[in-house]
Amino acid sequence: MKYYLIAGEASGDLHASHLMTAIKEQDPQAEFRCIGGDLMQQAGGTLVRHYRELAYMGFIPVLLHARTILRGMKQCKADILAWKPDMLILVDYPGFNLKIARYVKSHSQIPVCYYIAPKIWAWKEWRIKDIRRDVDKLYSILPFEVDFFEGKHHYPIHYVGNPTVDEVDAYKQTHSKDFGRFIAEHHLTDKPIIALLAGSRRQEIRDNLTRMAEAARNWVGDYQLVVAGAPGIEEEYYQKWTAGLPVTVIHGSTYPLLQHASAALVTSGTATLETALFEVPQVVCYYMKAGILANIAQRLILKTPFISLVNLVAGRCVVPELVAAHMSPDHVRHHLERILPGGTDREAQLNGYKEMAARLGEPGAPKHAAKMMVDYLGGRL
Repeated sequence: MKYYLIAGEASGDLHASHLMTAIKEQDPQAEFRCIGGDLMQQAGGTLVRHYRELAYMGFIPVLLHARTILRGMKQCKADILAWKPDMLILVDYPGFNLKIARYVKSHSQIPVCYYIAPKIWAWKEWRIKDIRRDVDKLYSILPFEVDFFEGKHHYPIHYVGNPTVDEVDAYKQTHSKDFGRFIAEHHLTDKPIIALLAGSRRQEIRDNLTRMAEAARNWVGDYQLVVAGAPGIEEEYYQKWTAGLPVTVIHGSTYPLLQHASAALVTSGTATLETALFEVPQVVCYYMKAGILANIAQRLILKTPFISLVNLVAGRCVVPELVAAHMSPDHVRHHLERILPGGTDREAQLNGYKEMAARLGEPGAPKHAAKMMVDYLGGRL
């Protein structure tokens, strides 16, 4: 069978590559064509266009690159119809992918499967009508989405597990915990570590990292502060926001860092889930500068009871969330003290992680999704 996949950012490239590998196990004759990244290409896909050419976020960047984005979308639409895949698989990235789904459903009989459901429970809930009209099968990686889509909107969705569980489990299975080797590789001291995960985008790093480091510097006598450098963000950018602060930045080693950290300050996102799966107590920090965009973002946040995946999956407050004006160094410092070894909230948070992990389920998300997709094509589902 022929599968056409579209992923629009690094995380989608990762998840799509694992899905492709799993599909190949179910369908050894599978052919892949894709818009995505290096990992999808390594998994056997013919790369039509790299996601870096189309992945712009924010009103101004999208406006400035509108011609490039529209050209890429036009090429994608034409390429799908010309190749005639047996299935179109969309991976997250709803702004682009839902437009592609609409076009494909209007111009062909190609079934459309969506892996990693759009997070319309957080914003743009009106997109449910687009999903209902243009998506044949929807696969979720967050268990609470089942109630939202099926309970509230009466649209069937399949929870397949969470790929982050697979990724963390695979890392733990293949990497022993050797603190001495880790600190030697990264030229660190032998003090315990407080990890700082300030996000993957420049704006997030700009708004959060300095405040995180300021909050944690009280403990530099007993701990070392280590920043997880994000892919594509150069060392000089981190230095701009950590000048004069006692931190060390390491790149390409987020999982090893979490494996050895005593506690973490984490900007909301998949990193909160990863931190929890490594059983590292955390404070979720998300500062936004005052302004029109911040006010809009805060109104969107108010639509959900929590912003961190840990709390959303658990269905209750397991980790403290300091958002917008509440994310001050003083507030962060207060909560960090409570989760460090010997802190009053540390054990309760670790117990909450167990509850969250139980709800996520066992590893196997890509394999479950792949089997459902291949069975669907074969008429068995």
